Amino acid sequence: MGVKTMLPSYELGFYALTVTCAVLYSGSGIFEASRDSMNRKAFREGIKPGWHYFGRKMDVADFEWVMWFTSFRNVIIFALSGHVLFGKICSMTVPQHRAVVYMLYGVLAVLGSMGLVYLMIILSHCLVLYSVALAKQKWLCYVAGLCCLASFKVEPFSSWQSGFVTGAFDLQDVLFYGGSGFTIMRCMSFALESSERKEGIYSIFDLLKYNFYLPFFFFGPVMTFDQFHAQVSTRELRRKDDEMRNIRVHALLHVGAIIAVDIFFHFFYILTLPSDLKFMNRLSDWSLAGLAYSNLVYDWVKAAVMFGVINTIARLDHLDPPQPPKCITMLYVFAETHFDRGINDWLCKYVYDHIGEDHDNIMKELVATIATFAVTTLWLGPCEIVYIWSVFNCFGLNFELWVQKFFQQEPFAKLEAKMSEAMSRRIRAVFGAANFWAIVLYNILALNSLEFALLVTKRLLLTGFPVSTLSIWFITYCGVQLIKERERVLAVEEEKSAKAKVE
Repeated sequence: MGVKTMLPSYELGFYALTVTCAVLYSGSGIFEASRDSMNRKAFREGIKPGWHYFGRKMDVADFEWVMWFTSFRNVIIFALSGHVLFGKICSMTVPQHRAVVYMLYGVLAVLGSMGLVYLMIILSHCLVLYSVALAKQKWLCYVAGLCCLASFKVEPFSSWQSGFVTGAFDLQDVLFYGGSGFTIMRCMSFALESSERKEGIYSIFDLLKYNFYLPFFFFGPVMTFDQFHAQVSTRELRRKDDEMRNIRVHALLHVGAIIAVDIFFHFFYILTLPSDLKFMNRLSDWSLAGLAYSNLVYDWVKAAVMFGVINTIARLDHLDPPQPPKCITMLYVFAETHFDRGINDWLCKYVYDHIGEDHDNIMKELVATIATFAVTTLWLGPCEIVYIWSVFNCFGLNFELWVQKFFQQEPFAKLEAKMSEAMSRRIRAVFGAANFWAIVLYNILALNSLEFALLVTKRLLLTGFPVSTLSIWFITYCGVQLIKERERVLAVEEEKSAKAKVE
């Protein structure tokens, strides 16, 4: 049934009230657990002194978040401020050469932060993949690109290359593997786009300008070469209506999100609590479910802040970068589950959509998802937990299509046709609620630990059955209906705007 199906307002109000009460109840359990465990010996590494005047310590279990706002904070501010300054001067004076200025600044920044040897390693991989692109053979581009990526993700090749970089500082490993991995993905995009170009091939300087754009270099997102090249080659730099206002608003929202996370970490130890499974067994099923869900929401916020700051810089440079990831709260479909939209766009364009085509054929979809998650596994770095995460998410993506195909058969299709659209939406939301928790459970494997994921699964499906299982399923059903309502409103607004443009 269509996405524009509307439910009665009183029914939606009931759903909203139910979800709000459930979130508050679950949150109170997590807050009490955080307060009671503040001084536990097992949590000393994850909880450090914080706001003494509030009598609260801070959850510092996330290495990335702590890194950004301690050892990496000054580096980020200095490097990106310099990029914005030089970029602004260049866009005002010689806008036709701004890509060259971005490249030169990026090369100097990489050289100054990581040294000459690292720069030579990156340039050698760029040269290898550029040489492969000259053959204009897609299969060769894939093979060479994946082999280069494996050389940074698989031992002993990874340690061998990193061993060339002398010296040591806190962020060396993070910058080494971050810059290397994103470089290979960009080089593969360049090679694949070059192989599709009918006349000639892009120059090596096009690749270097693309790869050494500093805001994207170390932490992404990946912007496919065709989009970057088209946008950065534009000589007439014009701002859209209210574009600068929107940039300032988004920048303030990111600052607000950073402050909100800092406050949150002083009262809810969502990252440290799952490390002590004995203590987790004392929590209620509702608190465990809320803890698992909170871990995913936090990881989305982290990704939104990181890519949001980078995207703000890119927009100041007159680029249109990949959007931040869709909030996990708004997801109940595996096909939309991703925390890095740049990598997701890359995978969809060059692997998933290329093999799966319209994603309607079961066998093509199976091959497409296996290939996609094989590349993703290599990108994340092959290890046991990544293998498990890939297998489960690959299964979830295919299972959606299997269920869809199954219920399109008789007599289900005829039965649904006899229902009202509102009733069909309610039944679909029941399945969406189950899918929502499948997404949560499959992804906390990678975001937290296998042991914590197994504990939550056992409590929700086995020991908590039927009361906890059915009640949490119902709460999730209410949430899915609210998501569907938001999708309905957005669809109606898009239709109205489309009609207005035609008229």
